[in-house]
Amino acid sequence: MKPFLYIACFVFLFTCSNSTENENCKYLLSVSFTRNINLSLPEYSQLQFAGNSIYIPNLGGNKGVIVANTGADFLAWDATDPNHIPSDCSRLINSNLEATCGCEDGNTYSLVNGYALKGKVLPCGLKNYRVEKTGNMLYISN
Repeated sequence: MKPFLYIACFVFLFTCSNSTENENCKYLLSVSFTRNINLSLPEYSQLQFAGNSIYIPNLGGNKGVIVANTGADFLAWDATDPNHIPSDCSRLINSNLEATCGCEDGNTYSLVNGYALKGKVLPCGLKNYRVEKTGNMLYISN
């Protein structure tokens, strides 16, 4: 009986997946990029104030990147709704620390944690990019 129990445990441990990735969250491409933003430049002046965000169309990501100043940190998110196949309406439109999809469903996300707002339960949160701040420079990459 013991050999059967050992074999069953072995099979169970090595056949179970520890992946928590949702199959519905594969609409966005993994686009490699590294960019620098000089916060002293006028086009990024809104990022000097907590609670603001800006959309940067040619920075990287699928349809650009949204950079937010939460007051505690700078965060960068892909500007495409991860719950849609990329299309003309799937670009996120930012306002302060929220971003809303232009499609009919109007999915709205927090730019603080990347999760859906307004009581919706969506399978995918926003795609986050790495941000490092040194002086007046932000280094954004994935």
